[in-house]
Amino acid sequence: MVSSVVACLLLALSAFAASAHEVQPAVSDVTVEGRELHWDIALTLEPLIAGADLEGLEDTNASSEADEIDRLRALAPAALDKAFRTYWPEMREGIVIRVGDSRILPDLVGVDVPEVGDTALPRLSRLRLSALLPEGDAPVTLGWDSAFGALVVRQMGAGTDAYSGYLTSGALSEPIPRTGVAQESAGAAFLNYIKIGYEHIIPKGLDHILFVLGLFFLSPRLRPLLMQVTAFTLAHTVTLALGILGYVSVPPQIVEPLIAASIVYVGVENVLARGLSPWRPVVVFCFGLLHGLGFAAVLGDIGLNPARFVTGLIGFNVGVELGQLSVIAVAFLLVGLWFGRKDWYRPVISNPASIAISLVGAWWVVERTVL
Repeated sequence: MVSSVVACLLLALSAFAASAHEVQPAVSDVTVEGRELHWDIALTLEPLIAGADLEGLEDTNASSEADEIDRLRALAPAALDKAFRTYWPEMREGIVIRVGDSRILPDLVGVDVPEVGDTALPRLSRLRLSALLPEGDAPVTLGWDSAFGALVVRQMGAGTDAYSGYLTSGALSEPIPRTGVAQESAGAAFLNYIKIGYEHIIPKGLDHILFVLGLFFLSPRLRPLLMQVTAFTLAHTVTLALGILGYVSVPPQIVEPLIAASIVYVGVENVLARGLSPWRPVVVFCFGLLHGLGFAAVLGDIGLNPARFVTGLIGFNVGVELGQLSVIAVAFLLVGLWFGRKDWYRPVISNPASIAISLVGAWWVVERTVL
């Protein structure tokens, strides 16, 4: 009974993820030069045009506007451009540019919409905005309506100390000065990156969640689990750092299928092995290197503030670890605590769950290479 429930849950998650239209944060670059503000934003226009509320939404399929979003995804660039320009007056009211007590509305300079590609993946368009700021040296604060989703704001033209902020729930950026750089405390940056790292595991990192569950189901006992998790943590920490520093770069088209293959491996070995083999931590370490490259791609897309490189890197990694530990804690409380020492744990719980995990991973391998 327990094994059937676990297997059904895993397969249900795989079905959901296979058709997922993941909501990604908008990434923006802002340049302030005296009274001129230039703001370029890379984002998915379709959910906004459809009127979807992206706050807290992880997948557009879960939105009541999912059908309209899918229709817009299939539009040619010129048609989507036209639809956005009709929507623009409404969006303009939700964009916040503040200087002191004054709010300035931006002007739309241009819209760049790419050709239709894989409609199962987000299509990143680019908005080019500008605004004329009031006279004086009062700093600029930026943000937008929470319904537009998460927003990354990166200050351009200010050197290695430039501001970079990850804004959610309608939060506003730190004040960006007309000259120089915005100031953000090391503590605030650290907590911000912890949140980003945690969210990348829960709820966004289903592939990483399944890999960690694969480690858990081999044996819910502390020693084998600790050895595997330690190897995995050390490995992804190394490649996360190397990837962000630019020393290692592997295309997502290679990394993502290999991450899926790692999920297949741990599930299959759980069924075939009688316990923790001497090579299992080594294999997990190698797979951890792959997962670290995936983490680096996410952090690279968000834009790690060079001035807070160490703080941000450590914070993100701490968030990832807290996410992984949360997965293990939940699995232990639901399964390991009650059934981990039963004689029938492997045939009734571990093996069916591991097979389900492998099937999910196998589907992702196919999806990320062929479909």
